[in-house]
Amino acid sequence: MKILVVGGGGREHAIITSISKSSKVSKIYCAPGNAGIADLAECVDIGVMEFDKLVAFAKEKEIDLVVVAPDDPLVAGAVDAFNEAGIRAFGPKANAAIIEGSKAFSKDLMKKYGIPTAAYENFTDPDEAIKYLETADMPIVLKADGLALGKGVLICNTLEEAKAGVKEIMLDKHFGNAGNTMVIEEFMTGREVSVLCFCDGKTIKPMTSAQDHKRAGDGDTGLNTGGMGTFSPSPFYTKEIDEYCMEHIYKPTIAAMSAEGREFKGVLFCGLMITPKGVKVLEYNARFGDPEAQVVLPRMKNDIIDVFEACIDGTLDKIDLQFEDNAAVCVVLASDGYPVSYKKGLPISGLETFKDKDGYYVFHAGTKFDGDKIVTNGGRVLGVTATGKDLFEARKNAYAATEWISFDNKYMRHDIGKAIDEQ
Repeated sequence: MKILVVGGGGREHAIITSISKSSKVSKIYCAPGNAGIADLAECVDIGVMEFDKLVAFAKEKEIDLVVVAPDDPLVAGAVDAFNEAGIRAFGPKANAAIIEGSKAFSKDLMKKYGIPTAAYENFTDPDEAIKYLETADMPIVLKADGLALGKGVLICNTLEEAKAGVKEIMLDKHFGNAGNTMVIEEFMTGREVSVLCFCDGKTIKPMTSAQDHKRAGDGDTGLNTGGMGTFSPSPFYTKEIDEYCMEHIYKPTIAAMSAEGREFKGVLFCGLMITPKGVKVLEYNARFGDPEAQVVLPRMKNDIIDVFEACIDGTLDKIDLQFEDNAAVCVVLASDGYPVSYKKGLPISGLETFKDKDGYYVFHAGTKFDGDKIVTNGGRVLGVTATGKDLFEARKNAYAATEWISFDNKYMRHDIGKAIDEQ
């Protein structure tokens, strides 16, 4: 089989690493890819939103399966474009990817079908939003409705902060058109857990659990980022919680989407909060999480191509999804200054140390070639992932491996997975 993966970050590198292990695959292309992905796939200089060019390339190369990984092309209808051209593609169509593309849609869906989530209201008028906030309990959460690279969420502790947040999202358009509609949501406390699920429109199969660290600084301080690291499995996601989620969240969500005429095929990411009052949905995404994919996929035993095809064909019920009885931790190496401003083009050394080291991975997020050198090309540069017999060992291994890599302005959090120490 010839495979085309659309995307160019750490998530895509993790997906391609899994694809490369399949005996069914003869050739992998990636558009646009990055310097690390180039080890496993032929990188093609086509942007993720250039649907006409992507479709033409897939036809020219006689691609058997396209994997659309990032949120923007999924929400904009990349899978629809491939399907209309007669090309098999993994991922939800646009009318299903709206579950991530509009937070207002997903909140209304949960309310309509009784799926547990935080209390909320949607607003298109900033004055009405402020009027509502003046009677609301603090802290409170403001969310830009649309896609904002995982950053369109503000936690406000005071009314003054909340009013400033309305201005930032709805008036100053800090997150662009994503802020035309805003969701105001009650602030929930508890343990956050991410569970990625394979879906074929009627069957939903959860993968192993993970937990992401969004804030830029140690101790969950600083600005929200695309993710500074993650670990899997979450020790807080018990068998009992999994059973509850299957009956009250996962199955009802996939059934609700089907009932709405929005059959969901692909990966449904469920961001959960384990609160004192039970498990509630924080958010949905319509694809593999980044960096969650970097700790979940290395633990998966199945041939990923078999699973992708079962999701497309509606035969996921026949797949016995299995994961290693181990753990993985990913530490993101970023450029200092991320997510605000940072330098690019800084040479990276030490990448070769990972070659042929079992249980250690370096997933490229923001890298490119400068001649024959690999240099930084983004805020999140690399995801250093290591496995271990348990979370303690995986964490120790991952942090040891971060020392193998050097580049100017290298920055990382030092407390990824620290919550496991509290167990």
